[in-house]
Amino acid sequence: MILHIDMDAFFASVEQAINPRLKGKPLIVGSRESKFHTVVCAASYEAKACGIGSGMGSAEAFKLCSNLEFVAANQSKYIWTSEQIFELLKAYNFELRYASIDEFQLDIKDEPDPENLAKKIQKEIFETFAITASIGVAKNCMLAKLASKINKPNGIIVLTETNLNEILARTAVKKIAGVGEKTNQVLEELGVKTCLDLYLKKPYFLEQHLAKYASNLYLSLHTTEAFDLAESESMPKSIGHSYTLSRASKNPQFICAWIRLLSEMVGQRLRQQSLVSNTTHLWLNGPENGNFNQQKTFQQETFDGYEIYLRALKIMPKFGPGMPKIRAIGISCSHLLQVNYPPLFNEQKRRGELIKALDKINNRHGEGTIYPAVISIAKA
Repeated sequence: MILHIDMDAFFASVEQAINPRLKGKPLIVGSRESKFHTVVCAASYEAKACGIGSGMGSAEAFKLCSNLEFVAANQSKYIWTSEQIFELLKAYNFELRYASIDEFQLDIKDEPDPENLAKKIQKEIFETFAITASIGVAKNCMLAKLASKINKPNGIIVLTETNLNEILARTAVKKIAGVGEKTNQVLEELGVKTCLDLYLKKPYFLEQHLAKYASNLYLSLHTTEAFDLAESESMPKSIGHSYTLSRASKNPQFICAWIRLLSEMVGQRLRQQSLVSNTTHLWLNGPENGNFNQQKTFQQETFDGYEIYLRALKIMPKFGPGMPKIRAIGISCSHLLQVNYPPLFNEQKRRGELIKALDKINNRHGEGTIYPAVISIAKA
């Protein structure tokens, strides 16, 4: 059994927890400090009730809600909180992994009372951080993630053989991770409107209409999986982070801000495990163009989040008037090596000492307290 934890309106909830004045109020977190000229990174549930969502322009958001509160995004708060939640979950002694900055997965194996476990985790997260989480439990990661989204916010759903069909029958197929607007439209035309409709389809039917994507989707829904303990204890083949936006966006500043945040998280994990990488992989997904997958191998290895970000920008397709909307973003590093040699050049030594100083500050005051400035998209 997999237990999937999905934090509720994570960025906005963190801001409301830090500033009690914002609690219970409609709030947006902007990608830039310009209140009326930015993009919504996150919206509180009070703001969502007004029709506001991620990817929306802030000017449009203020038209929908005149008493809307605004806070500029501060990634240090979100990275630090994410890392602290991860540390909290370690104490439960299950195999644990990140799904994204605000999602975590535990392999709870033969836990006799998964619902009670979910309640304990939910309660401890709220008491520690004053934010809520929704939790799903199921036989595999895909279904557990789906279950966590069905009863948001602060919900718990345990999918079993007894209730699986009933719950899937009342859940729209677009709730499944990876089913974007285009795929959803194709499925609806085929009469597949609920998750149960999709779950009961045969592989050959899906392959006929969704090609290669279908087999992965079918296996993700039906497999019974567990984390590989032996693999988790050995050096990983890659390290990455991804995030699915609640709404597709084509705003370059908003997308690059997310790439910067995910790159820094990957760099931190590389340094924590004393690893370097010379291959950076960028993944973008959107309803208009499907998946963009591109990777590039560079001559020099790195564990610097800022350098990973610059490399991702070199991979990324150029922005332009016809740029398609982006719904999900992922950054990963592969070709990993243990750091077992000193830097060769003075510039590398200086950069290494700077990163050590940054890590020391962040370890003392919270992850992401200080980090390199982001260069402009034009220069990138």
